[in-house]
Amino acid sequence: MAEHEVDLLVVGAGPAGLFAAYYAGFRGLSVAVVDSLPEPGGQVTAMYPEKLIFDVPGFPAVRGRDLVAALVAQAAPREPRYLLGRDATELSEVDGELRVLAGADPVRARALLITAGIGEFTPRPLPAGGDWLGRGVVHFVPDLAVHRGQDVVVVGGGDSAFDWALALHPIARNVTLVHRRSRFRAHPGLVREVASLGVEIITEAQVVAVRGDAEGVHEVELSVGERRRVLPARTVVAALGFTASLGPIESWGLELAGRSIRVDSTMRTNRDRVYAAGDVATYPGKVKLIATGFGEAATAVNNIAVALDPAAHLFPGHSSDRS
Repeated sequence: MAEHEVDLLVVGAGPAGLFAAYYAGFRGLSVAVVDSLPEPGGQVTAMYPEKLIFDVPGFPAVRGRDLVAALVAQAAPREPRYLLGRDATELSEVDGELRVLAGADPVRARALLITAGIGEFTPRPLPAGGDWLGRGVVHFVPDLAVHRGQDVVVVGGGDSAFDWALALHPIARNVTLVHRRSRFRAHPGLVREVASLGVEIITEAQVVAVRGDAEGVHEVELSVGERRRVLPARTVVAALGFTASLGPIESWGLELAGRSIRVDSTMRTNRDRVYAAGDVATYPGKVKLIATGFGEAATAVNNIAVALDPAAHLFPGHSSDRS
């Protein structure tokens, strides 16, 4: 067991947390970043690394994994300490500092910034595909190229299902989208875009069986109204949403609103020297965008810098003013 000591501990290595790591270094703070996932990037890395993101300022479109790589590279000169594949569990105060247990290792920090996104998330299972999970049935597609030339069936009616269909269409031999209702949760523009590509969209349908052999999935059987239909499939993407929880963070004595942490205009929580930013933070008028998280991370770090050193300036100047 190794004890780590830093000025700022960031809990959550998604985009907001990675930008906070850079900005904390810009403010001269030592920083560590803890995340339960084995790689940085949070939801972006785990759920849609190959998908294009269209609402990051300065990028007409940027692939998820490329955004994460750029954020890691931006923070690298500041030498943040990454504690990945570890859950942040207990939070306590010791000798005037905050102490968080990251896996088996304690981390002592002068301040804490929570950028945990939606928290711990668990994909909703495809009932008929449970025995094939990891052998052709997947929830996410980390590498599109693996599915080149294959028959793919995407199950779901939300944005993620249509995003995967859109991303896989140029790669796969054939993509079919299956949804149990005739109406979709996905944005209408996204639905129209997928339909315009010629992707077959089967509605009022349920996957009743997934079949294959030792090599993996080969086909899925659908119940469409009163008839049955069999589709060839090497991959079944179960994009059925997920359940989320803040996990141990819920026991840290923070004021919560559902799965979000209430903050003020400085991004401070109800606990001294504990701040939150990104999707996990909430306040009146909050808009959950990656761009919003970047701004909140900078606001939090600047206020943390002053909290740790009252002689420091809230606004440190522009980064372009420094070498």
